[in-house]
Amino acid sequence: MIKLLSQNPIVTFTILLLVILTLPPLFERLKLPGLVGLLVAGIILGGDGLNLLDPETETMKLLSDIGKVYLMFVAGLEIDLIEFKKHQDRSLGFGIATFLFPLITGTLIAKIFGLGWNGAILTGSLLASHTLLGYPIVQQLGVVGNQAITVTIGATIFTDIAALLVLAICVSINAGNFSVISLAIQLGSLAIYSGAILWGFQWVGKQFFRRTTNQESNQFLFVLLVVFIAALGATLINVDQIVGAFLAGLAINDVVGKSPVKEKIEFVGSVLFIPCFFVDMGLLLDMSAFVNTFLTSFELTLSIILGLLGSKFLAAFLAKKIYKYNWYETMSMWSLSMPQVAATLAAALVGLQVGILPEVIFNSVIFLMLVTSILGPILTARFASKISLPEVDFTSDNSLIWWETHQQVPDSFTERVDGIVNHKFVVLVPVYFSPGQTKYLIEMAVMLAKHEGGLMIPLSIVKGYVNMDSPQLNLALQQSSERLDSVLEISRSFEVDATPEIRIYDDFAKGVSRTAREKNSSLIVMGWRNTTGIKARLFGNIIDRVFWSAHCPVAVVRLLEKPINIHRILVPVKNITPQALRTVRFAQLFADANQASVTLLHVCDRQTSKEQIAKFHSQLSLLVSQGKTEVKSRIKIIRYDDVAPVISKAAKSYQLVVLRSMRRRTAAGLSVSDVTTKVLSEITCSVVIFGEPYS
Repeated sequence: MIKLLSQNPIVTFTILLLVILTLPPLFERLKLPGLVGLLVAGIILGGDGLNLLDPETETMKLLSDIGKVYLMFVAGLEIDLIEFKKHQDRSLGFGIATFLFPLITGTLIAKIFGLGWNGAILTGSLLASHTLLGYPIVQQLGVVGNQAITVTIGATIFTDIAALLVLAICVSINAGNFSVISLAIQLGSLAIYSGAILWGFQWVGKQFFRRTTNQESNQFLFVLLVVFIAALGATLINVDQIVGAFLAGLAINDVVGKSPVKEKIEFVGSVLFIPCFFVDMGLLLDMSAFVNTFLTSFELTLSIILGLLGSKFLAAFLAKKIYKYNWYETMSMWSLSMPQVAATLAAALVGLQVGILPEVIFNSVIFLMLVTSILGPILTARFASKISLPEVDFTSDNSLIWWETHQQVPDSFTERVDGIVNHKFVVLVPVYFSPGQTKYLIEMAVMLAKHEGGLMIPLSIVKGYVNMDSPQLNLALQQSSERLDSVLEISRSFEVDATPEIRIYDDFAKGVSRTAREKNSSLIVMGWRNTTGIKARLFGNIIDRVFWSAHCPVAVVRLLEKPINIHRILVPVKNITPQALRTVRFAQLFADANQASVTLLHVCDRQTSKEQIAKFHSQLSLLVSQGKTEVKSRIKIIRYDDVAPVISKAAKSYQLVVLRSMRRRTAAGLSVSDVTTKVLSEITCSVVIFGEPYS
């Protein structure tokens, strides 16, 4: 009966979804990577356990292959090419060192333990790449801008490409096609293929995205098509599919940028396909052989782990000597380049499947992955927290609110919207909520507009009908007009100019963002619409889509009391960036309009030194003092490992919390928890989520 269930595709898929939903969060609570939970699930559900999943079924093979391809595609997609270009010489130098030292070390270890040259070199290449599991940590600590960190991130490009190149050559040699001529042909075809992918797909992608600006679903499908075409193309030149997938990620990297399409691509991969690959890795593990490897080949496993740690440290130490980094930067480079997950596991599986690597090496690589994926982030958190924060550049005039220095509007634009662009500050307010909520929303908008001597534009979007004389459309237009009349009464009571707008649009988000652009709005103030779930995550809710498409900042507001009664404002500040500065300026603007006080809250790691805290405090004080308003402000810095509960607890003493909208990167295709989401579910006071235009 159990065997029949394991052969049923629906049963297999249902079990996988249940595992992916439950186990990663459980292991993360235990301070272990979520992928470890997926591996454990594969072991328990496989032949050595409950025998509910069979890695030989077509369903598991398909999902695992897609997951493997998707994993390498995301690895290429997440590499920050802009950061790489900033210090490409040093990134290349460290990349060569952190590739060659582990390659040589791993090769020698494998030879000592009896492998042939082909298997030994492939074993060495498995140690040569690295996965940036610690990236979210350095991002949270605010040290991503440190040169040593940037160089380590950039080195990922070289190590991953070089490791996959070695894999391609080893697979070709194993197939019996090796000779000097065949090697030259293989390298030549790989070079031509790589060029076609990197430049050809990039050009085609940019053309397609330019012609389908507002068709995210088609753009998403186009990216998936590119990935699998690249993977299939790799097999045609006798190279493994993961090489093509990684190159496709690099090619599409610049095309999708940080658009909503990229978020959807990573979301689909991180919640479905990539976890399936890790579960399959667990299914392929022979537990008796795995335990036997640990007991009888302990020396091999220990040698590989110590060889990896030592060779990666040697590369970081060499970078220290050449580039004059301090010890904390050096140790951060070492810990960041330590984890062996994405390219390592994908290449190890290929090596096992084609017969280059014996099972004992594969099992040792699994041990290596477990050790480095746990040890790397722990050490990164410890050493990166000691790195001095980058100096903040205050040379630009930050005393002004950013929208007061916006570029001049063309004369032709002035003629088309005469009377509106004469205002420096224009607030657009979509009106679509219940009367009570709309009243608070409008009051906040008019307070901001009045403070800046600006204009408020209440906007009502009416859904279009096929027939413009439809009775339903006429009724909707009449209701919108009545709603806007009540809004005008509020604006008149505050003595603020208001120009109501009614637009007919099938898409609410597009109607808001396009009207804002036409009216040269400085700010969009929207009411809170708490939309969650799979549909919202895949296709985006209204707020998300306005954030992505608007040309100006967006403030999403959930007000629980009259804005005029709000006098205590809390602004969490993670690190000092231009985006954080502007969020603070927005809070100061509202506080000045309402005679309120602002508290800036920074939650830092427990390991943060007193010197770093003092430096951050002084920089934050300078930020506050350069504001044009005379708002009463204070700074509060708390050491704690978990940010969300600190913010939630502090919010109990305030009437309004201003949060910055930001999208977190992913690590190895596994999603990272969003602090903002946790905070929003716990705080009970009024909230503003502030976000800037994406471009």
